[in-house]
Amino acid sequence: MADNEGFRNDWATKDFYQVLGVAKDASAADIKKAYRKLARANHPDSNPGDEAKHEKFKAVAEAYDVIGDEAKRAKYDEFRALQAQGGFGTGMGGGFGGGGGGFGGGGFNLDDLLRDRAGAGGGIGDMFGDLFGGAQRGRGQQPRPRRGADVESSATIGFTDALDGVTVSLRLTSDSACPTCQGTGGKPGTRPHICPECEGAGFVVSGTGGAFSINETCPACGGRQLVYDEPCPTCHGSGRGTSSRTIQARIPAGVKDGARIRLKGKGAPGENGGPAGDLFVKVKVTPHRVFGRKDDNLTIDVPVSFDEAALGAEVKIPTLGGAPVTLKIPAGTPNGRTFRVRGKGATRRDGSKGDLLATVEVQVPAHLDPTAREALEAYRAATAGKPLRAGLFDS
Repeated sequence: MADNEGFRNDWATKDFYQVLGVAKDASAADIKKAYRKLARANHPDSNPGDEAKHEKFKAVAEAYDVIGDEAKRAKYDEFRALQAQGGFGTGMGGGFGGGGGGFGGGGFNLDDLLRDRAGAGGGIGDMFGDLFGGAQRGRGQQPRPRRGADVESSATIGFTDALDGVTVSLRLTSDSACPTCQGTGGKPGTRPHICPECEGAGFVVSGTGGAFSINETCPACGGRQLVYDEPCPTCHGSGRGTSSRTIQARIPAGVKDGARIRLKGKGAPGENGGPAGDLFVKVKVTPHRVFGRKDDNLTIDVPVSFDEAALGAEVKIPTLGGAPVTLKIPAGTPNGRTFRVRGKGATRRDGSKGDLLATVEVQVPAHLDPTAREALEAYRAATAGKPLRAGLFDS
């Protein structure tokens, strides 16, 4: 009941539009412009010892905190409309909680009305409590949470680890709050005041020469909304430092060379309760001596002799991490033909396996012993009537 009484007596008579000197239907841009003008003219730092202007500055900040926020402004306008309809000034009898005379007699209970409008959760305190509670705190007194920066790192892993997945240790160096000032940017023991450049907004508006404007981080306070007369001797007012830490990062199975993996929340810590940034790890996969990779398939080059390719053969080839398999090469197999061995490739995201692609490479001997030479010369004589290159000269 005490909160309702304070609400009724303190807020019902305040016209925040009049405080800022704007019309009730003023645009958000006009409200912001009026606030900035009045805040700059009455700022305590610019008017030391002038209590009247200090109070004016507080009233201006309080008004802008309400009608400068779209959601709060809508609630405030509804509150004013209800006040205009029946008035809930100081002569409302039973007041807001209502068991007495109520609003306008006849047992009408304003708290029940507002409970219906605001939902089942509560009455006038629930409907307007965030509106006026926030205004009382004053603008710019609680810096907004800020998300931490994203961090880049890299990891080199082996070919087999890329297929199976691996956990690696990463040493990270990133921005963090200055350990001396805890990120405030001020010398410990000194008191902050509202940034005169942005009037505690944390950003400034820069025009583009047309109808549009851009919000930019305030260069004076770095978005922290508060400034100190004496900067921190460690970070020189930036509020930032560096931190080193070691984390364990899981590289998923099937990762490819050059992949960029995002680890959410593993980046630089945030400020004022803000979330940490993300860590992005670029993966470098070292090549394998025998196997290669094509998408989810492994590749292997299989050397075969001329007679194996011509007459056919069965040759054993290795698999990665498993037992060898026998590859059946049909007679007359040409150089470069690729055979597919199912289920012997890389692990896919769904847990299934790709294939092993085995490509035949016919080997030509650099040196022949007399017996082999005699046999090849006999083969040449037997096939002399079938020129291989006759088709090259056909028109």
